[in-house]
Amino acid sequence: MKADQYVIGVDYGSDSVRSVLVNATNGEEIASSVFNYPRWQQGLFCDPNSNLFRQHPLDYIEGLETTIKNCLKNAGINPAAIKAISVDTTGSTPVAVNNQGTPLALLPGFEENPHAMFVLWKDHTAIKEAAEINEHAKYYESNYLKYVGGIYSSEWFWAKLLRTLRTDEQVRAACYSWVEHCDWIPFMLTGGTDVHKMKRSRCAAGHKALWSEEFNGLPPNDFFSSLDPLLDGYTSRMFKDTYTSEIVAGNLSQEWADRLGLNISTVIGVGAFDAHMGAVGGQIEPYHLSKVMGTSTCDILVTPTQDMDGKLIRGICGQVNGSVIPGMVGLEAGQSAFGDTYAWFKNLIAWPVKNLLQSSSLIDQATAKALEEEILDQIIPELSRQAALLPKAQDDELAIDWFNGRRTPDANQALKGALSNLNLGTDAPRAFRALAEATCFGAKNIVDRFISEGIPVKGIIGIGGVAKKSPFVMQMMADVLNMPIRIHQHTHTCALGAAMFAATASGIYPTVADAMASMGGGFDASYYPNEESASYYAARFPKYKSLGSYIEKNTKHE
Repeated sequence: MKADQYVIGVDYGSDSVRSVLVNATNGEEIASSVFNYPRWQQGLFCDPNSNLFRQHPLDYIEGLETTIKNCLKNAGINPAAIKAISVDTTGSTPVAVNNQGTPLALLPGFEENPHAMFVLWKDHTAIKEAAEINEHAKYYESNYLKYVGGIYSSEWFWAKLLRTLRTDEQVRAACYSWVEHCDWIPFMLTGGTDVHKMKRSRCAAGHKALWSEEFNGLPPNDFFSSLDPLLDGYTSRMFKDTYTSEIVAGNLSQEWADRLGLNISTVIGVGAFDAHMGAVGGQIEPYHLSKVMGTSTCDILVTPTQDMDGKLIRGICGQVNGSVIPGMVGLEAGQSAFGDTYAWFKNLIAWPVKNLLQSSSLIDQATAKALEEEILDQIIPELSRQAALLPKAQDDELAIDWFNGRRTPDANQALKGALSNLNLGTDAPRAFRALAEATCFGAKNIVDRFISEGIPVKGIIGIGGVAKKSPFVMQMMADVLNMPIRIHQHTHTCALGAAMFAATASGIYPTVADAMASMGGGFDASYYPNEESASYYAARFPKYKSLGSYIEKNTKHE
């Protein structure tokens, strides 16, 4: 392999996109760049109170161009040495497109229409539609939900399409097909103009869109048209074949080669979801659970194909052959709110400070803004430090982590979070500790479900922002799970995973496993359970389960 072969991995997160330029020989990061979505930062096209979260495709396009050009500028290498680009995104994050595969928000008349934009993974406006899909599936001899844990989620592809078609007549009339973010970016980069020629990700289609090898594609048109006539004909405008992410989507188009300063010889790989490529970047091993811990968590486990023969895992986000590593079955689970829970609490207790500083006449606005940022940056680290010093008792404050619904086990996005056992002695560190504990208990629920379904969990691999930045949460996680956690050394692990797929798609490595072995870099921290703390949390966990069960049975969620 030539020393001057480089690849770019692009990782689209909930708040920003990051690109890394990597030496494919050894995985060394040569340059990286992060771009915060400007429209998203302003809160445009979103309404958290109604769980509506939309993102404009221009945020994605501008971020892609900015970060790749920054990487090339900072690296100072010959563009001809860039052999491939691969992309991961959040998901399910689909969008309405015309027959050319163009998102409607990029067309005249739709520029400000949130229903013409990407429906972000955490958008839960389709709870009613997901419930209808689950009820509808009961009447079919074929169990079309069997490979997605038996429960369809409002976070997923078909529920979001049906909700969009029902909500906006203008979008309904213009919508030809429905496309995942991870499929659209490679299609755009390769100059695609016919949506029927778009190479759809096996990862996205299998985990979120009910695609299965057993069904020879998607469920039949009748399954959807009898659910709602608005869905009639969509299967013929979607896809039958899917592709794993070591496959080439095409070459960089002349337009995008000119925009990025690259060559049309640059290979573009088939896309996938962030956690799945992140698991590869984090050097996942069979039966070791890879936890991508950011705003939410996405938990990935891979097993040899033969080990899954006859097994259907209840209540998870799907089991798909080749969705993570070609030739292995990828299993997905996760929590709908993780870092978002901490961010919510931070914003809650920071509200007076922010508003008092913004309205103060004693200091100028520039000083007030700088002071606000300094204070906000210290809140979570200080809460963590103080929470770690608190004594432990069985009647401590208790929380439920469903602040954005429950993804797994057993999806129910209508559920809400809770804080209980509060008294006048409950202060911010004690409340924060309860929230952190709840997110760790949510993780334990997932591990326990895998184990109870016959899938052993031999260890935990932690990647993502929380894993890298919060020793307090990671130690608590190790204690709650009562198993060690290894933290991958790379800061942008999902982007590194995308780079590994790019290196494989371009032929630098024959397999994804070879790319992982050469480009991985290993782990830089480990957390081991403390026996005393593990016993404390083991006694607390049944209380978490009991409170959660009570909330689920006795609160109205529609």
